[in-house]
Amino acid sequence: MNSDSKYRYIDREKSWLAFNARVLQEAADETVPLLDRLRFLGIFSNNLDEFFRVRFAAIRRLSLSGESGEKQLGGISAEQLLKDITDIVIKQQSESLRVLEIIESKLREKDIIIVNESELDPEHEQFVKDFFIQKVSPELVTIILNDLAEFPLLKDTSGYLAIKLVMKPQEKSKVLGLVKPKKEIRYALIEMPKNINRIVELPNKDWKQYIMLLDDVIRYNLSSIFNIFDYESISAHMIKITRDAQLDIDSDMSKSMLQKIATSVKDRRIGEPVRFVYDKKMDKDTLTFFLDRMHIDKTDSIIPGGRYHNRRDYMNFPNLGRFDLLYQQKQPLPVKGLSLEGSILNKIAQKDYLISAPYQTFSYLIKFLREAALDPKVTSIKITLYRLAKNSQIISSLINAAKNGKRVVVQIELQARFDEASNISYAEQMQQEGIELIFGIKGLKVHSKICVIERLENGKNKRYGFISTGNFNESTAKIYTDVTLFTSHQQILKDINKIFEFFDVNYRLHRYKHLIVSPHYTRSKMYKLIDREILNAQAGNNAYINLKMNSLSDFDMIDKLYDASNAGVKIKLQVRGICSLIPGVKGMSENIEAISIVDNFLEHSRIFIFCNNDDPDVYISSADFMTRNLDGRVEVTCPIYDPDIKQHLIDNFNVGWKGNVKARYHSEKLDNKYRVRKENEPVFRAQLETYNFYKNSLNEDNE
Repeated sequence: MNSDSKYRYIDREKSWLAFNARVLQEAADETVPLLDRLRFLGIFSNNLDEFFRVRFAAIRRLSLSGESGEKQLGGISAEQLLKDITDIVIKQQSESLRVLEIIESKLREKDIIIVNESELDPEHEQFVKDFFIQKVSPELVTIILNDLAEFPLLKDTSGYLAIKLVMKPQEKSKVLGLVKPKKEIRYALIEMPKNINRIVELPNKDWKQYIMLLDDVIRYNLSSIFNIFDYESISAHMIKITRDAQLDIDSDMSKSMLQKIATSVKDRRIGEPVRFVYDKKMDKDTLTFFLDRMHIDKTDSIIPGGRYHNRRDYMNFPNLGRFDLLYQQKQPLPVKGLSLEGSILNKIAQKDYLISAPYQTFSYLIKFLREAALDPKVTSIKITLYRLAKNSQIISSLINAAKNGKRVVVQIELQARFDEASNISYAEQMQQEGIELIFGIKGLKVHSKICVIERLENGKNKRYGFISTGNFNESTAKIYTDVTLFTSHQQILKDINKIFEFFDVNYRLHRYKHLIVSPHYTRSKMYKLIDREILNAQAGNNAYINLKMNSLSDFDMIDKLYDASNAGVKIKLQVRGICSLIPGVKGMSENIEAISIVDNFLEHSRIFIFCNNDDPDVYISSADFMTRNLDGRVEVTCPIYDPDIKQHLIDNFNVGWKGNVKARYHSEKLDNKYRVRKENEPVFRAQLETYNFYKNSLNEDNE
């Protein structure tokens, strides 16, 4: 077995780009409804924006530091990796443009016509002019650039039209032999308005629906915008910049954490540029002007793109009433024995329950908190919050509890990437209502998803709570697959209380009897569980490990799984995103299979199953097998003791593993090959069958 890291691991950044290519595959998949294909194209673009703001920016920082970074990056230099990423992204962007052209053509066949400024019918021209005058023009920011001493700061969340005006030559006296004067060129910028929907619906005509992008509405009205200039030609091409989004936290001890994060978020807008995307049809002199004035150089990623950028806006493409072009939405199912009308605490007092969103309704979590807020016997609520919905019902319930005299303790992670401003706003709301806030631990993000309440029963405190693999966010719960355990297991909930004590006094190391908590215990405990499987395999006993997670990139953990494979342990991995492990290599990982499922829902749950000589140990977790989750965050992994729930999770994993429609193999080639159906094997779409699994389980229980 070759010990060279480049033969043992897949680079995490390239593996992530392969994941995003799977998202693009969904946009290209002709079996996916057309409007959902547009949505996947938007997700692909949004993912790429965040990748450059965070990961590419981090590698760029490493490159500029003068270090090669090969040790941190698994054998490749930071400089080479930046080049490789740019090359991959250019190819992906080209593919995304090809896919978009196909989708637009297919939409046209369905009588949905996307038109640009040169394709307007006379009947639409007046509508577009009026729309521009009434809606767009008052919001427009237009800047003439030539005479500015300092180039304006471009936002990395906005798109811009780069304008080139070729001016008419001024009349001059004709002198014999005078060289024809060079035409003056003026450049300008138009910032795309953010308060106007980018997708503009034009009036229907002849039973057809017409769409125009806001970009083209502006292009159509360029003459109105620049009518004070005497030009002979005008052109407009889209550009977009991406900035380093890393937060640089102020060390000033006189400032609160809230103030420090708020300042850092504001400073993010002036972060260093890391990517510049431009319309590849832009004139060379225009491109040179903008690159020079914006100080874009070879350390940045310069990506030639199409006519439109910020295609993330397609995530919110209107349904147009065309539900025939969208996935059929299935109603979330109830959970046997739990009602949204009766007392949920009384039910949890009798047994544990598992909620699997979005297949089952997230409303049970809201119900739990609302009941706790009103129940006179409840004395306290403690909860961790990472990402929250807009107009969060979670926050409303906690404020309600505080108003009812409960002690409410909230650990809110102010450094949840790109949710910092939202979390700061929620933190300020909760502070005003008397809620006790904990802002985390220096050097550690709190990524755990836990809640515990205390209720006075017969003169004693009894605890109830829940532990989840996903955020307490009712919006993402509609599209993220996550599992949540409701329990009144007093010892597990006592461990949750200890975690809150750790938040408060974090120099004291706690021992937990049931929960596995990062950064202190997760790595060592996972090693022990893997070692047990190795010993069982060596003893000739049945031994397997089934893991479902978002990402697997920690080299030491991968080595441990390689050791298990070499000992004969059968390992099945469902890893949605990054997978740095190379499966199926003789002498290294021949007993490991790894797949990724990308479909209508985002696979987000973490489920760990260890054979334990046919008496399986099953866990749910907030942690992936990434170094940051194992060593740099507060994460919680919870054992499942209820035999029915344990079997439920095993079945959940097995249903996903049988997928043969949306499942792709992880491989060293990063080619995203689909799992091939065997001859006479029925079509098995894992997410659809998972819904059917929960539905059938409910029906069986009701018989």
